Amino acid sequence: MDVVIPSLGDIEEVEVIELCIEPGSSVVEGDTLIVIESDKASMEVPATCDGILQAYAVQLGDRVSEGTVIATLSADATAALPVSNIKAPAADSPVSAAALETEVEVGEAAQQSAEAQLKIEILVPDLGDIEDVEVIEVAVAAGDRISFDTLLVVLESDKASMEVPAEQEGTVISVAVAVGDRVGTGALIATATVSAIDTPAAMVERGAPTPQQAAPDAVPASAPAGVAARPEIAAPSEPAAANNTSVYAGPAVRRLARELGVTLDLVKGSGQRGRITKDDLKSHVKQRINTTAVESSSSGIPAIPAVDFARFGPIHEQPMTRMQQQVAANMQRSWLNVPHVTQHDLADISDLQEFRQSLQAEAAQRGVKLTPLAFIVRAVCYALAQMPKFNSSLHADHQHLIVKDYINIGVATNTEEGLLVPVIRQANNKGLWELSENIAELAEKARNKKLALDDLGGGTFTVSSLGAIGGTGFTPIVNTPEVAILGVGRLSTQPQWNGQEFLPKQMLPLSLSYDHRVINGVDGGEFMQLLVQLLADVRRLAL
Repeated sequence: MDVVIPSLGDIEEVEVIELCIEPGSSVVEGDTLIVIESDKASMEVPATCDGILQAYAVQLGDRVSEGTVIATLSADATAALPVSNIKAPAADSPVSAAALETEVEVGEAAQQSAEAQLKIEILVPDLGDIEDVEVIEVAVAAGDRISFDTLLVVLESDKASMEVPAEQEGTVISVAVAVGDRVGTGALIATATVSAIDTPAAMVERGAPTPQQAAPDAVPASAPAGVAARPEIAAPSEPAAANNTSVYAGPAVRRLARELGVTLDLVKGSGQRGRITKDDLKSHVKQRINTTAVESSSSGIPAIPAVDFARFGPIHEQPMTRMQQQVAANMQRSWLNVPHVTQHDLADISDLQEFRQSLQAEAAQRGVKLTPLAFIVRAVCYALAQMPKFNSSLHADHQHLIVKDYINIGVATNTEEGLLVPVIRQANNKGLWELSENIAELAEKARNKKLALDDLGGGTFTVSSLGAIGGTGFTPIVNTPEVAILGVGRLSTQPQWNGQEFLPKQMLPLSLSYDHRVINGVDGGEFMQLLVQLLADVRRLAL
């Protein structure tokens, strides 16, 4: 019989990325024949019955759709059972076909029962640069039934809170955390029993432990003797080849690796058969960052000696919040590793202010506060599109630039706990009204400690506006791994000579700091010149 691609939902085509079983081999129902992958997730296609794999109808790299024939199986009911499970007829009685069929069905039912429930561990997902978080809510208990997206626990750092959902249907065996516990990446949240057959492809994509990984040889004690667990395909014993194309990873993972500047043959895969997942990539990058930080801290820079200030008068100690400690570490790392240059200029935004004032009535109707910052972010997006080097990062090998094709603008926001930089994603695709709404919404969430982890990552360029307290200029520190940051000072009225007379103009101080390894002075000057022109005449943003 033919085995076909099952329903793919709204996905039109997928790529064949692995052929798992050699033609001529015996298979049982549920054995993985091939692995297919879209740009979002991967999925295993199992055998639909017991038999012998005659031949594949597809090859590696083929793109297939729902209903496409992938392989041909010859019916062989006895292949799924050990010889001991098939009773030989008595010498003086004929073989009963019905009896043999009954034996096969019993064997298949026993095997499905053996595979029906396996134990998995549910772990804390990757937390990025956050070492540990607090458990503020536990939503399940032992014995609870869970399904995909069922809330398990809520975690909170000093920056944001995050919900951890279930990724598979099953039953909770035990919960390993309690409210108030502090946990880190990979910590055990709970154990559960789940179906070994219905393993979602999303778990493979994210690198979570699938039932086959968690208990590859598991067979419940109640399974009848002679019912064997399905054989696992051994992971490659040799390291991946140096050529990236031979590394076992899907298109989505390869795309993320290109964005992060990671060479895949340096990453160890934790997925089935050594497959590299997105979590493997993130862990690799985090490890490299930590290694770099350790190397930098031991680079011979003299330590600041401790001083007993109590000798000079009364003192008291005030603990820094975790957020303040993290900001301090980030700023020190950037300052020590990045050669900074800052260029200053003044932008005449008199016409911009007049235009903004003319929109105040409409802004009130929309319930939006239209500030100069929205215009600045819009102008920055335009300038980044014209000069993409400012929207890049330096590769870890210091020989390549990683230029992002997306523009996400971080907006530095002051809170009682310290400085946060929430990110406006795809800012270049948004107008002034939407940017104004995003800026106000992110600032409110930052002040109320409601930012999610996704709100704080993925920035490509940062704007730090000090507004009325900004003074005539300052030197902002680059928010690495970005290569540039724009500091905005205090708007003031200043006399400007137009060739015949002095006129009062609204002048805005701008300070552009950049990584001198990537951007030279000419680049910085041209970027600043373009930005000043855009702010002086906002009509240019429509060009």
